[in-house]
Amino acid sequence: MSQQMIPASQYRDIFLSDRPMMDSRAPIEFTKGAFPSSVNLPLMTDNERQKVGTCYKEHGQEAAMALGHQLVQGKTKHQRVDAWLTFLRANPNAYLYCFRGGLRSRITQQWIKEAGVEVPFVEGGYKAMRQYLIDVIDQTRLNMPMLILSGITGSGKTDFLQLRQEAVDLEGIANHRGSSFGKKHDPQPSQINFENQLAVALLKHEGAGHSCLLLEDESFLIGRNAIPKPFHEKMQQADVLVLEEPWDNRLQRLLNDYVIIMHSGYVERLGEEAGMEAFRDYLIRSQKGIEKRLGGKATAEIGQMIDDALLMQLSRNDLSGHLQWIAALLERYYDPMYHFQMEKKAERIRFKGTHQEMHEWLDSQKS
Repeated sequence: MSQQMIPASQYRDIFLSDRPMMDSRAPIEFTKGAFPSSVNLPLMTDNERQKVGTCYKEHGQEAAMALGHQLVQGKTKHQRVDAWLTFLRANPNAYLYCFRGGLRSRITQQWIKEAGVEVPFVEGGYKAMRQYLIDVIDQTRLNMPMLILSGITGSGKTDFLQLRQEAVDLEGIANHRGSSFGKKHDPQPSQINFENQLAVALLKHEGAGHSCLLLEDESFLIGRNAIPKPFHEKMQQADVLVLEEPWDNRLQRLLNDYVIIMHSGYVERLGEEAGMEAFRDYLIRSQKGIEKRLGGKATAEIGQMIDDALLMQLSRNDLSGHLQWIAALLERYYDPMYHFQMEKKAERIRFKGTHQEMHEWLDSQKS
């Protein structure tokens, strides 16, 4: 590669193409926030970075650079360069970035060049690219018409969205189903990573030329991830589509989501006994999360149903007992809450229908 620096004008292409990127920041910086296609291959460890930062404040840039070279030399330097070269051999089209596209990028680039490989670094680094993605979310809010897919709990909104090209799956990006029982096995992204991934998804949506943005009806928080406030406010003003689904289908879908998928995932990770215990903890914790709204009596009754269902599952490998507490949860908590919220959105409702009817309606809007 002859180009030494990638200008800010190419940020859009970087994210649209999922360009592999080598993040030379320290691990603590990467953990707080990074980009979906980036890999952390730091110039300095957290400890080394802290020492150099302190030196910079007390003695200036020249002393800090000297200390950095002293800390990363010999075998340590050789190992880091080897790691960079391994990544670049696997990703010959990769770019490099640090926090601001400054000293760390140039040093890393120079050491790689001395090893016989050229890699360009991105102008402005992480900070400028992050700001670019924040602006993408804001521009989408201002420029793209939204449709909000609502539907009672268990109606299959996520399943529906995954079949629609004009949709962006907020719960998929947050790795959470959005409800009190919505936790998944893998952890949620950091807030910054949630925002970065959302922005990239919106950029790709815009790049595909869709005329509107279909999103699931969400609270401000999806698990612990917060939808950017101005974006969420725009969602609260958009037209609403209501997905309708029969009661039995809802029960079976929630049995699959809350019980079959969660139990098998815990068992796969932890083994039969510990997995079952972790599954039980997940159910109890999820129920506790809505205890204030459910009330003490209903919480105790549903808790007993969960215990009875787990006993049936353990003794007879029979999952049908879980349908009882799921039905009670819908009748006493989710459905009343949904109907209350929908009353406030009544004026915004544009269409109601089954999965098939909703697909047909959305397809008709394109023609």
